[in-house]
Amino acid sequence: MMQKVIRTLNFAAASCLVLLLITTSIWQPVNPEDVIRPATRPYEFDYLAWTVGAFWNKSAVASLGISHYSSFYQDRQIIKGYFTLLKDNEELKNEIEKLYTNPDVEDPKLESTAMQVELQSNQKKLDQQSSLAEAVIQKQISITLDRLGLTSLRQPFPPVLYHSTELPKELIISQRNVIEQVASVSLRADMSLDEMNALEDEVEADSDYSALVVDVGGVGTYPTMVIRTSSISYLIETVAHEWTHNYLNLRPLGIRYSSSPELRTMNETTASIAGEEISQAVTRYFYADLLDTPNTPYKTYEAKYVVESPPPGGWVNVDFRKEMYQTRVHVDELLAAGQITEAESYMEERRQLFWSQGFSIRKLNQAYFAFHGAYADQEYSAAGEDPVGSAVRSLRARSSSLADFIKKMSSFSSYDQLSKVVNAY
Repeated sequence: MMQKVIRTLNFAAASCLVLLLITTSIWQPVNPEDVIRPATRPYEFDYLAWTVGAFWNKSAVASLGISHYSSFYQDRQIIKGYFTLLKDNEELKNEIEKLYTNPDVEDPKLESTAMQVELQSNQKKLDQQSSLAEAVIQKQISITLDRLGLTSLRQPFPPVLYHSTELPKELIISQRNVIEQVASVSLRADMSLDEMNALEDEVEADSDYSALVVDVGGVGTYPTMVIRTSSISYLIETVAHEWTHNYLNLRPLGIRYSSSPELRTMNETTASIAGEEISQAVTRYFYADLLDTPNTPYKTYEAKYVVESPPPGGWVNVDFRKEMYQTRVHVDELLAAGQITEAESYMEERRQLFWSQGFSIRKLNQAYFAFHGAYADQEYSAAGEDPVGSAVRSLRARSSSLADFIKKMSSFSSYDQLSKVVNAY
């Protein structure tokens, strides 16, 4: 009976939070947006329609209460079936793509007919199974948050809610004379590469800003919007990262997310640290049998890149983060000296060098660093020598637990407050 009461209260609270939490960590109304809005309007993403649909889906599943009565074994079967199907789907998509890019295939549409039919069938099954799989992941993260001391009355607040979907892209706008994000606009997920390039060119031609359309792993709506992926560790980390944003959005740090670049970095770095640690805890509690291989380097929110085998004579054991860190440091030096054109030429040279070593970066500019530099959860990153990320990491190292760290961070409303606490140790 008590469980039913708690679920009812949680659902009621979640309903109240929907409008409040339609994203602090993504679209923020900033004055420069007025300049770029004519160019972005045809591509803008409809958050209201998505949120209503996702919340309706969660309401239907919550009313059944299935995940609360399923056993550990049943949960694992649901997850196994869902991720197996998801992986099969990804492999099918890759095979179809190969047919369309293979010059020896005369009619890729005809050749891929059977695979297209199978893909559509799998997609329907995925749509049917996704709600159950999401409910299981939500339950597992909620239980883990309780064990980590991040709950009230043994329930996380806000409740963990997410929905896997195709994510909108994000247009990032930065000053050219200094790396600083001044605006961002969420765009349709189905934008083509040509449309992305054209939009960036139009924004830069009509203003004195640097522009870049980027992919994201999750969006802090409520329910959280999360990329559909066959990697369970990546999924859990992303859901935990975005839940941390939902948690912070109700407290001083999250409320002031867009007040300054420093506060944005504090928010994103806190969420990145929390997402990784919560994901590791969920894996230990529920998927310990999957821990037979070392953890892969954390890269969920850093620059999205593809690593291939470097050519002969290329960098040996290249450290992408360190090379990108050094790039950012030199760019900051050039911009500080007023050498904007030189900085942009240098970034393009570095982009081509990264490309030659197997790191696929479509465009490297001020907007790139403004976006990726906010995720400063590791020593070397696109943040360069920005002291904010270092201060957040220092506080985590000196906190007794993840819960202690998050609660301290959530209370800050400025970088000065964080700096004073760190320097007081």
